[in-house]
Amino acid sequence: VSPQVNDAQSTVSVEFTPTIPHCSMATLIGLSIKVKLLRSLPERFKLDVHITPGTHASEHAVNKQLADKERVAAALENSHLLEVVNQCLSARS
Repeated sequence: VSPQVNDAQSTVSVEFTPTIPHCSMATLIGLSIKVKLLRSLPERFKLDVHITPGTHASEHAVNKQLADKERVAAALENSHLLEVVNQCLSARS
């Protein structure tokens, strides 16, 4: 994970690399990162979460989904998916 923060412009950009080029969890990982940032940062920040270029077979499609505010909002309205994201973000002892 490679974050870049520009406080003056209120932007945060996070680039992440899935474990394998055909990782089926890439969208869930990206969504979890985005949700964690949404919950942690002030609302003024514009978020950009994307896959490291050239590291995933469906990089363009996943990046498009993560950049689409309506798709992200719809995903977070799905109670099952939100539960999975919350499990990804929960601290484990």
